[in-house]
Amino acid sequence: MTPGLVVEDLSIHFGGLRAVDRVSFDAAPKAITTVIGPNGAGKTTLFNLISGALTPRDGRVSIEGKDVTGATPAALQHAGLARSFQITNLFFEMTVRENLRLAAQRLEPAMHGLRPLAREGRAAEKVDRLVDRFGFGAKLHELVGALSHGEQRRLEIAMCLASEPRILMLDEPTQGMSHGDTEDTAEMIRGLADEVSILLIEHDIGLVMELSDHVVVMHQGRKLSEGSPPEVRADQAVQAAYFGHGG
Repeated sequence: MTPGLVVEDLSIHFGGLRAVDRVSFDAAPKAITTVIGPNGAGKTTLFNLISGALTPRDGRVSIEGKDVTGATPAALQHAGLARSFQITNLFFEMTVRENLRLAAQRLEPAMHGLRPLAREGRAAEKVDRLVDRFGFGAKLHELVGALSHGEQRRLEIAMCLASEPRILMLDEPTQGMSHGDTEDTAEMIRGLADEVSILLIEHDIGLVMELSDHVVVMHQGRKLSEGSPPEVRADQAVQAAYFGHGG
């Protein structure tokens, strides 16, 4: 089976700093691959290289066998990739429905791009399904700025799904959440893996070990280790660099 996402020797340097240095890994279809590492390890920079926010100096990114290295975020979205950010990326002065409707606009034919956002059509149907799935029915016409932090993070994930991606990148989706919201979000991510490949950055190690199918560990811009959660936890190099003790 062709991996959903393949990263080969991906690198970028900022002056003398090797922010990401020859990192390679595969993300399997309909599985959760999590990237972990200490602050400054290069995790978000790696996400930026994969998602088109930065252009790699070296290396290659492939989606389902197609080379997409250096493609724009818009082109990557058309190739089937969607990404959330560490800081929520929402329109706070618009309603929940308006945010979702804008995110789903890609499902409409290009000729409809200049028309008002209609209440019919494929995009509108997608919004209705997302509202039901994510439980936004009672808040549909509420301004996004009035939502709780957990609701905003959930809305951002729903907006990512509006474009019907095959690969979903989530950058610390539980950051700043209460324990209850974190558990709810973890359960939601588990369910999403039935339909999309998920590439995750997450700081909660307990959650990572419980949720992930595969873990990639970064340290000082390089891949330190990868494997199943038990394999990574047992790796002495990971214990020394990440958990703060040797084996």
